[in-house]
Amino acid sequence: MTVTPKLAVVIPVYNELHTLEAIVTKLHLLPFAIEVIVVDDASTDGTRAVAQRLADTHQIQLICHPHNQGKGAAIRSALGVVQAPVVVIQDADLEYDPHDFVAMLAKIDAGADVVYGTRFGRGMPKGMLLSHFVANRLLTLCFNLSYGSHLSDLETCYKMWRTTVLAGISIDNDRFDIDPELTAKVVRSGYTIHEVPVAYQGRPYRAGKKIRPRDAFSALVAIWRYRHWHK
Repeated sequence: MTVTPKLAVVIPVYNELHTLEAIVTKLHLLPFAIEVIVVDDASTDGTRAVAQRLADTHQIQLICHPHNQGKGAAIRSALGVVQAPVVVIQDADLEYDPHDFVAMLAKIDAGADVVYGTRFGRGMPKGMLLSHFVANRLLTLCFNLSYGSHLSDLETCYKMWRTTVLAGISIDNDRFDIDPELTAKVVRSGYTIHEVPVAYQGRPYRAGKKIRPRDAFSALVAIWRYRHWHK
């Protein structure tokens, strides 16, 4: 009997050969039905072969980009095939713990439309680089001042929405500035973003971390750009 998925998990992936299968395995241990959509953004390290094997065994749905486009483009591709009533973003590494989706989804079930997993709800995030901590604090402050919100972690990966919330929101940006873009558009659409504390174990650049200091500047530009956005 086919079980209708309760949650769609979108995984943008680029060169995560050593962690992709592990995170997919963790996802399938969740206590509810999920659909896992992996978008391989033209990996060059063998990640696509792992993803194809997972797709062949029906553990994931796979979308392959012919050339590298960025996280925003990958999420845009995945949203076009989501079937579940709720969707969340999951990085392909092991920095976050998918078990936190249980508490986030409970918040959705209780009536929330948008839930973010904040890394600052349990003290200082483990392994977060000082430069990333400072950039995140400044970007989150700028966003809150610009949009009248009260977020604690703008740049968190764990963003969960009812699928209907995203139905009328297009994604313009191809790279990491998708985080302030989507958050700005959700807030400007009148939705309240609820936060749930989540676990985090950061990894260094030598372990494959992708985001760079220059991405903070593009995020700041996106915060400014969408202040007067409307559908």
